[in-house]
Order: sequence, then C-alpha cells, then structure tokens
Amino acid sequence: MDPRRRIVLLRLLQGSLLVLGARAGLLQAAPAAPTAEQLTTFFRAVQLDDARTVQAMIGKVVNANQRNPLGGEPGLVLALREDAMRVFQVFLDHPGTDLETRAANGNTALMMAAFKRQRAAVDALLARGAKVNGAGWTALHYAAAAGDDGIVELLLARGAKIDAVSSLKSGAYTPLMMAAREGQDGTALLLLKKGANAGLKNSEGLSAVQIAERAGKSRVAEAIARALR
Repeated sequence: MDPRRRIVLLRLLQGSLLVLGARAGLLQAAPAAPTAEQLTTFFRAVQLDDARTVQAMIGKVVNANQRNPLGGEPGLVLALREDAMRVFQVFLDHPGTDLETRAANGNTALMMAAFKRQRAAVDALLARGAKVNGAGWTALHYAAAAGDDGIVELLLARGAKIDAVSSLKSGAYTPLMMAAREGQDGTALLLLKKGANAGLKNSEGLSAVQIAERAGKSRVAEAIARALR
C-alpha cells in the first residue's frame, strides 16, 4: 500500500474512534430516568414551594418539563396552580424549561397564571416569550372567566384574539361567553367595549346572553343585553 494512502486511512480511523468515544461518553453522561419515588419527592416540593429541593433536582434528576404522574401537570403549571411562586421562579430561570409545555388537560403556564389572577407571573411569562394565542382555549378565556380585567386588557394589548373559540369538543366558547357563564359582568362589558362579538354562538347554539341565563347569572345577561341595544 502507498505510504501516503496508509497515513490517510490511519487518520480517518483515529477520527472515527474519537467520535465513537465521544458518543459513548455522552450516552454514559445522560441521566437515568427518575424513579417513582424521585418524581414524588420533586412534585411534592413543587406543591410545597420548596425551591431548594426543586433547584437541586431540576434538570439533574427530573426534566424541567416532566409531567406529574398524578394530575398530568408539568412543574411550571403546578407551581402556579399551588401559588408556589419561589418554585415558579426556579422553573422560569432554568434554561431547559419550555413555557409552552401543556398539562394533560391542555393548560399552559400562561393560562394557569391568568386563571389564578397572578399578574406578576403573567408579566414574567410574557416577558420571556409565552404565546398569547393558540388553538382551543387561550389565556384570555381564563382571564375572562376569572374576571381579571387587568390581565384581560394586558392580553388584548399583546395581541390576544378577542373572539378566540375553544374546540368544538369543549363547547366552542369565546372569552365573552366564559365571562358570561361565570357571572363576570364587568369583564363582559370590557370585552364588548373592546369589540367582542356577542352574536357568536357555542356548539349548543347559545349566545353569551343565553349562556349567562342558563347559568343563572341574570345580572351579566342583562348587562350584555343592555350593551347590545
């Protein structure tokens, strides 16, 4: 064999061995899947706002976007539901946290923060690029249902679709319909002022006024009806 060709082949072989060795090292360095006990410890810490334990485990023992086997919520969403704001900050600061990871029921962190009326969390999530719009339920639906006019206005200012419609399977509700169903007359009037379409109907063929009436929320039904005259 030509000496120059032999040198080239040896170098190619050495390079291949180095690549294989690097890959093997990466595989060995990958953390093992968490045990059931570790998951229980992690998600209990999330619920208890135990930031120290979560900080010690996130990304090392448990993936930041792991769903809780009990309830199906990722840690970020669970922290917001439990008002565990120190843990929420740990998730927010962790580079591996995906703000759009959904719970088993479809909730995102922004949706949960809006429903819980957590303005500071909503601000923080939006500052980090959380999506305002999406298919189906949106944060605006949740803010309207909770009757938080400040968050409603903030989301609209950020481009939230005022007549976003939830999936047909979930009833095809708009934010105005949610405000009506929950008796949030002030929020309903705010949405109307901002241009919400009160003539839209859900999957049962009911308008916002009719939804309010069915839910026994006569005050909001009357408020919407007056606004339409």
